[in-house]
Amino acid sequence: MSLIITDECINCDVCEPECPNEAISQGEEIYQIDPNKCTECVGHYDEPQCVQVCPVDCIPKDENHVETQEMLWTKYEKLTGNKRA
Repeated sequence: MSLIITDECINCDVCEPECPNEAISQGEEIYQIDPNKCTECVGHYDEPQCVQVCPVDCIPKDENHVETQEMLWTKYEKLTGNKRA
């Protein structure tokens, strides 16, 4: 699944620079995650970096964008042009 930022977001600006896929951007009121770019950091890190740095725990899995680990790897490969190791 991709991740989603909930309305508990306090716009602290720490998540955006941590995203290796540039999937996080400032929305109208809070930050948002582009599900087409979010790989939950698969291919880059063992855990989603935005979740790791979020001080208010407002980045859960997005139930509206269910993806398997294999789908996340495929998305990573498409976004980066890199094959998995």
